[in-house]
Amino acid sequence: MDLFDKCVNDLVIKTREEGVYPYFHCLESRQDVEVIMEGKRRIMLGSNNYLGLTVNPRVIKAGVEALERYGSGCSGSRFLNGTLDLHIQLEKELGEFLHKEAVMTFSTGFQSNLGIISAIVGRNDYMICDKENHASIYDGCKLSYGKMLRYRHADMEDLEEQLKRVPDSAGKLIITDGVFSMSGDIAKLPEIVELAHKYGARIMVDDAHGLGVLGENGRGTADYFGLTDQVDLIMGTFSKSLASIGGFVAGDLRVIDWARHCSRPFIFCASIPPASCATALEALRIMKEDPTLPKHLLDLAAHMRNGLRARGVAIKDSITPIIPIYTYSLERTFQKVKELYDEGVYVNPVIPPATPADECLLRTSYMATHTTELLDEALDIIEKVIKE
Repeated sequence: MDLFDKCVNDLVIKTREEGVYPYFHCLESRQDVEVIMEGKRRIMLGSNNYLGLTVNPRVIKAGVEALERYGSGCSGSRFLNGTLDLHIQLEKELGEFLHKEAVMTFSTGFQSNLGIISAIVGRNDYMICDKENHASIYDGCKLSYGKMLRYRHADMEDLEEQLKRVPDSAGKLIITDGVFSMSGDIAKLPEIVELAHKYGARIMVDDAHGLGVLGENGRGTADYFGLTDQVDLIMGTFSKSLASIGGFVAGDLRVIDWARHCSRPFIFCASIPPASCATALEALRIMKEDPTLPKHLLDLAAHMRNGLRARGVAIKDSITPIIPIYTYSLERTFQKVKELYDEGVYVNPVIPPATPADECLLRTSYMATHTTELLDEALDIIEKVIKE
């Protein structure tokens, strides 16, 4: 058999032939509430730019100044020649913001999960994961030498059953998203903390979609529940609320220092470019200065949820700026994404394996810089398309 014989994707071929292929649309403007995509104005309801800071003048200025001062790249890993004073300052301010002793940064959010899980979890250790955790968590588990157990999404009884399976002598790490990226629901962190204490487990929260969204000044899911001191590791990204690229892990100094010296994805990868580091740092400072941003974001999300319910559109209940609209079948999902795109609203299709086969959905997400007028325009288009 030829190695390349498998390189045929029937779904891609089919959707392209039918004119409903939904991926790789070309953006020709800034990542904002309205964009130009393939020559036409679209209302952007598919971005993770939760605080709208990618177009903030302060953030842009910080990136330009860093590019001029430090050049375009670091040409090496943090472990060797790739550590800038900008990296150190970003880690310091993140640690202070999250009330954790230490922070280490990675070149992407995906890499952050690969790097910390593979560094912390050893051959005789166990990882206990929510089934709807992000793909990067699962790949981090594969990269480690530990054993992974999964529990049904947000099912605390099943989590306890999995914890009971772990030998007392083994290290245990419960890993959960803080805000789940597809459904927008929030982890049951108080119950997870209780079970972790009962079974002697550590806790890691992937807060990629919680940072800038929940908690005081957007400190995230642990802060939202008042449990920052009970969560051992907080992971986050710069590509969402912090308007840049990269990721981080925050925790106790001894743990972070250990990971800095043994995490292969950290040691063998070039560091975050200067402009990206500077823009993340400036976005963090804006978050610290303006506590109204996350609150306004949640108010806009509530406005959108109320509008969708009033129009009879099926959604999942939560408070976060991720609102899934259920389309159920694969065919209907691709068709509705295409119709919305043609009408001027960009959303993301979510299909298996990210969802069960009969629970496909349109993932919509919102920014603190959206206006109610723009959202009402989008609501009218969604109602028209979904009900046709």
